[in-house]
Amino acid sequence: MGVTVRPYVNGGWEVDIRVLLPDGTLIRERKKAPATSKSAAQRWAEARERVLLVHGKPKPVQKQEVQQTPTLAEFAGRFVDGYAKANRLKPSGIAAKKTVLSVHLIPLLGDKRLDQITTEDVQQLKAALGHRAAKTVNNVLTVLSVMLRTALEWDVITRVPCAIKMLPTTKSAASFHDFDEYDRLVEAARSDLQTYLVVLLGGEAGMRCGEIMALEWTDVDLNKRQLCVARSEWKGHVTVPKGGRLRYVPLTKRLTEALRQARHLRGARVLCDQQGQPLTQKVVQVMMRRVARRANLKPGVHILRHTFCSHLAMRGAPARAIQELAGHQDLDTTQRYMHLSPAALDAAIRLLETGTESRGEILEAAGKQG
Repeated sequence: MGVTVRPYVNGGWEVDIRVLLPDGTLIRERKKAPATSKSAAQRWAEARERVLLVHGKPKPVQKQEVQQTPTLAEFAGRFVDGYAKANRLKPSGIAAKKTVLSVHLIPLLGDKRLDQITTEDVQQLKAALGHRAAKTVNNVLTVLSVMLRTALEWDVITRVPCAIKMLPTTKSAASFHDFDEYDRLVEAARSDLQTYLVVLLGGEAGMRCGEIMALEWTDVDLNKRQLCVARSEWKGHVTVPKGGRLRYVPLTKRLTEALRQARHLRGARVLCDQQGQPLTQKVVQVMMRRVARRANLKPGVHILRHTFCSHLAMRGAPARAIQELAGHQDLDTTQRYMHLSPAALDAAIRLLETGTESRGEILEAAGKQG
């Protein structure tokens, strides 16, 4: 055990330190001392000797492993928790993203690292979903796009590695019941008050299925003949309506009378069973299938909402009024119904007639002058 100081080959001083630990382990270090004089090198070596005697030989520093970019499958759970749930998306929206991931993206791209997903991979994804509707494919592509942009924001990747182009889609006309069909449906539903209410709340208040299920008596003002759409339910989860804001809808006389007849104290919900428990979506859908079968019409709850918007347009209601009553986020959605408006079509044709009359008057005046 000891310290030896000798000249270093390229100048300076080399120290040779030997330390025998109590357990018999011999530690030896040979290195260039960070000192210019021999005495300073001696002092540095003795200090180093004491450190080795007390702490032993230091463990070698391991090289930090370079963290690899996660695969799409590895990042999926983090994306759902850190993006969808953290941003408090509607439960139906979270469930939809989980379904897209588990059914489409993970089976087809799950083993791909996020920074290695190429534009060709995206095109192959489209090809694999060729049997699906364009809207479904675009939903899958949207989740992939949001996922990659989120990874970029979180510094998981340095850039979005691919181009994602949506498929062209055509907006089909919404199915609805015409006036006679809707009256037939209303008459078929009269025998059951709850079914009758569902038909009127959808067809004369424009409410979605989840909004009908979540309607409470505190939302209904029979004196003012008005209801407030303040919440929606999806599989037991109660949230704000689609669009994130409540809306007020005036009641028709028929709907007002039906709500008066249905007034009960079994629970807070307008629609509930005999024990006061809220009706499930499945129960409401079964009710509508039965009444639609009796009326010999296409079944569905949401078709009632389309009927509401279509009838307003056909009666000449302004687009802005329909948008407000239906709770559409943008006017483009409302415009789907405006081709049904006879007032708008009639006004357009009147413009042509006005132009024809003006031209005729000008020609007639010119003839007289001649």
